[in-house]
Amino acid sequence: MLASESPRRKALLAQAGIVPDSIHAAAVDETPLPGELPRAHALRLAAEKASVVAAKLAETNPRSQALVLAADTVVACGRRILPKAEDAETVRFCLKLLSGRQHQVMTAVAVFLPDGKLRTRIVTTRVAFRRLTPAEIETYVDSREGIGKAGGYAVQGLAEMFVRHINGSYSNVVGLPLAETVLLLRGCGYAC
Repeated sequence: MLASESPRRKALLAQAGIVPDSIHAAAVDETPLPGELPRAHALRLAAEKASVVAAKLAETNPRSQALVLAADTVVACGRRILPKAEDAETVRFCLKLLSGRQHQVMTAVAVFLPDGKLRTRIVTTRVAFRRLTPAEIETYVDSREGIGKAGGYAVQGLAEMFVRHINGSYSNVVGLPLAETVLLLRGCGYAC
């Protein structure tokens, strides 16, 4: 079971031949706690999402043997957690901040097992943007591609032309570190 309605995560899992039996959104408050650092924030949210969906599953089907997979992606510039862009102004803010700089994309993956145990992994990828012109930022903002995305951009779209280099997992920047997710699921007994 996938605790995410992200089409990107579903597509990445499909690349590995993994098709979730069902998909359920985990409505959790994604506001960072006071003083919470990016790594801790991503781990907390992934664990909460997996736990919330597992609890709902237990209410409807107490004998279920399903694994619940959840993930949360955080874009960080230093110790600062960038928001999930809900409007054009936030996309603009994020791109101006990331222009000409290196940042980190952290995705925490959590698997809630039928026995109540929770297993987690976190993957960090460093991404460097070239310096963006004001016109490039406005063109990207106008595309609306960054709306709903952590850090205000989607690397698998138009924003790929902003990337000077990536150090680490590309699929992590898209929203799910595929190699690590497959290994985590195998370690939990899922045949993939």
